[in-house]
Amino acid sequence: MEKGARRGAAPDVQALDTTTIFREHAPFVWRVVRRLGVAESDTADVCQEVFVVIHRRLAEFEGRSSVRTWVYGICVRAASDYRRRVSRRRETVTDDVPEAATEPRQDVALSMREARARLDRVLDELDDDKRAVFVLYEIEELTMADVASAVGCPLQTAYSRLHAARAQVQESIQRMRTRDEVAQ
Repeated sequence: MEKGARRGAAPDVQALDTTTIFREHAPFVWRVVRRLGVAESDTADVCQEVFVVIHRRLAEFEGRSSVRTWVYGICVRAASDYRRRVSRRRETVTDDVPEAATEPRQDVALSMREARARLDRVLDELDDDKRAVFVLYEIEELTMADVASAVGCPLQTAYSRLHAARAQVQESIQRMRTRDEVAQ
């Protein structure tokens, strides 16, 4: 169903249920909320909120867009609500350092963590509109028509946001590289 939905085929609304949507879209939801600014430690909670909303609103889904686009819209709102909440939340400082589990290939795991942290820093510099278009098109590989539908803007506006986001991302990456070279 996902491939058909990506090509623009109308989903069979009667055949949809929360379990099927979860099975087919959970990894997508996880990646999207992470890339929309949800802290790694809170990703599971926000994903759960997304699927609670999907469960509650599934009867309202009319199939005018793909399921993936509809789910993305819910993710955007959940991530936005999270970012508003987290700015008011205070973390508790403790002297105890939790034990961290390390994977056998620590060098690979470390490289991946550093790359994800860099990507998160770059994405944090984008405004919400540019970030949404960049994440959906470049990372999630949706078509630009689906991206425009998901973010609720005209197709040309989505292309314009993508162009601006790419330029800003390139600039951020270049700044990071320059800083890294100076540090060495």
